[in-house]
Amino acid sequence: MAKHPSSISRCFAPSTHAKQAPALCGMRSRIGEDVLVPRLRSFIGTILIIVLVIFYALAATTFATLLLATSPWWVHFLYFLISGLLWILPAMLIIKWMAGPKPKG
Repeated sequence: MAKHPSSISRCFAPSTHAKQAPALCGMRSRIGEDVLVPRLRSFIGTILIIVLVIFYALAATTFATLLLATSPWWVHFLYFLISGLLWILPAMLIIKWMAGPKPKG
């Protein structure tokens, strides 16, 4: 019984079919198209979202502490309501990027 090469060795092994090698690895072969494997794209996107949430929370809290200390309760409420929802916009862009390009057809 012949041994099947692992998916990693298949990606880096020299091939006589140069156009076929990226397809074996889960990547696209045309120039200008996305070449990130979905798992790698999800991993990078997850790290980006975690970093976004940490830095956004620190920035929003710092801003509130420095500028809203003497404001009435309703200003605090509105600020935290809006800033609590605002981080979703950049997160949506990251999630859209993680989903990859739309299939043509």
